[in-house]
Amino acid sequence: MDHTSTNEKVIQLLEQQLAHTHQQNMELTRKLDQSLQQIEGLTEQIHYLTKALYGSKSEKSKYQSPDGQISLFDDDSSFNESEHTEEQSTTVMTYTVVRKAKNKKRNDSFLDTVEMEEVHHHPDHIQCDRCQSDMREIGSQMIREEAKFIPAKMKRVQHFEHAYECLHCKKNATQKAQIKRGQAPQAVIQRSIAGPTVLAKLIYDKFIQYLPLYRQVKEWERYGLLTNDKNLSNWVIRVAEDWLFPVYEQMKQILLAKSVLHVDETYSQIIHRSDGKSGQTNAYNWVFKSIPSQGPILVLFQSALSRSRAALADFTAGFKGTIICDGYSAYRHLPDVQFANCWAHLRRYWLKADSQNGQIGVDYCDRLFQLERKFKQFSPSERRKARQKHSKPIVEKFFKWVDESPFFGKNALAKAAEYTLNRVQGLKAFLFDGRIEIDNNPAENAIRPNVIGRKNWLFSVSEAGAKANAICLSLAETAKANGIDFYQYLVKLLTDLPNLRIHQQPEILQLYMPWSKNIQATCAK
Repeated sequence: MDHTSTNEKVIQLLEQQLAHTHQQNMELTRKLDQSLQQIEGLTEQIHYLTKALYGSKSEKSKYQSPDGQISLFDDDSSFNESEHTEEQSTTVMTYTVVRKAKNKKRNDSFLDTVEMEEVHHHPDHIQCDRCQSDMREIGSQMIREEAKFIPAKMKRVQHFEHAYECLHCKKNATQKAQIKRGQAPQAVIQRSIAGPTVLAKLIYDKFIQYLPLYRQVKEWERYGLLTNDKNLSNWVIRVAEDWLFPVYEQMKQILLAKSVLHVDETYSQIIHRSDGKSGQTNAYNWVFKSIPSQGPILVLFQSALSRSRAALADFTAGFKGTIICDGYSAYRHLPDVQFANCWAHLRRYWLKADSQNGQIGVDYCDRLFQLERKFKQFSPSERRKARQKHSKPIVEKFFKWVDESPFFGKNALAKAAEYTLNRVQGLKAFLFDGRIEIDNNPAENAIRPNVIGRKNWLFSVSEAGAKANAICLSLAETAKANGIDFYQYLVKLLTDLPNLRIHQQPEILQLYMPWSKNIQATCAK
C-alpha cells in the first residue's frame, strides 16, 4: 500500500511539473510571437524610414501622370537637377523660344502694362572728321532691352480739413453764419500713421510673400518708415478685427450654405493660450473649401486650440451636407453631416506597406484615379453615372479582396486593411454623388500656404494673432481662387470700408466679395 501510494504521489507530482512546463512553454511561445511581431514591425519601420530618407519623396505613379505617360527622364538624376542660370543655359532657352514662336516680341519677359522708356545714343559730335561738314542721320537700331527697377517710395501724407464761413450771413446779426468743413476720409486705424496702402503691403508681404513681420521692419526703414515688429503685429490684428473680419463672416455664411465642403487641418503654435496649456502644445488651423460646381470658390481658415470634434462642430454649426476629409476620428458623428473619405490618404497606407499585397492595394486605387481623370470634365450627374458603371465594380472588388485577405498583426499591411475596412461607407460616398471628389487634395493644397507660412512665422504670440492670421489667410486664398490681386483687394477694402456703415448694413459687404462685379472690375489680375 505504501509503495503504491508513493508511486501515485510521484506520478501526480510529475503531471503537475509537466503541466507547469507546458504552461511555461505556452507563455514563452506567446512572448516569442509578440517579439516576432515587434521585430517585423520595427524592421518594416526601419525600411520605411530609410526609404523616406533616401528614396523618392513622390507618391506619383504612371496613373497619376497625364494620359498615363511616364517621363523618360524620371530615373536619370541629371534631368532632375535645378537649371543653372549660366550663359550657355540662357542661350539654349532663347533658341527654343524663337523656334517655337517666331512672331513673339523679341523680349516677352515684360507685361504689356510696363512703362516704356527709350534712351537714344548719338555720337559726341556730328561733324565729318574729314571735311568738317554736318552729317545727316541715316537710321537707328535698337541694340538691346533691359529691365529698370524703380524702388517704391514712402510719402508722408497730411490730411487737412478746411472750414468755410459765409461772410454775408455773418454781417446779419439776426442769424447764425453758416460754416462748412471739408471731411477727410476715416482712418483705417484711429490715431495711427498706417494708411490703407501701407497696411495692404504689410499683410500682402506676410501672407503672400511669407515674409515675417520682424524681417519687414528693415524693409520699411529702407523706404523711410520707422517702426518695429510689435507695431506691425498690432496693425495686422486691428485691421483683421475691425475690417476684414466682417468680410470673413459674410464669406462664412455663404460657405456654410453650400452642401459639399473639403476640410483639412494642420498644427500651429500659440505661445499664450487661454486653456493654460504650454505654448509648446500644438494648436491647429482648420481649412474649409467649397467646390467649383457650387459657385465661386471660398477658402476659409479657422484657428483653434485643439483638433477635437468640438472645434469642427463649432465652425460648421448650421451646415448640412457632405464633408470630404481624411480618416481622422474627429470627422464623425456631426448632426446633418455625412463624411466622404479620401482615397489619396487610403492609397498612402497601402503604399507604406511596401509589399506585393501593398502594391495590389495601390493598383486598385490607381485604377480609380485613372478613371477620375477621364470623368473630370463631366457634369456631376454624368460623373455619377460613369462612376456607377466603371468605378463601382472596382471598389466592390477591392473591398472584397481586403475583407477576405488574412492581414493580421501590427504591421503596415494590417494597418492598411484595418484603415480600409473601418471606412467603407465614407470611401464609397463618391460613387453616389458626382459633386464629391475622390480625394481631399483641394483642401490639402489650400492649407499649404499655412504650412509654408508656419516655417517663416514660427508661432503666434496670442490667440488674437492666430485669429488674425486665419482671417488674412482666408481672404488671401479666396482672392487668389477668384482671380483677384490680393494687394489691390486689400487697398480697396481698407479705403472703402472705414467710410461705410457695414456694421449697421452688412449687406453692403456683398459688393466687396472677391467675385462681385465691383471687385472684379477694379482688382482683377
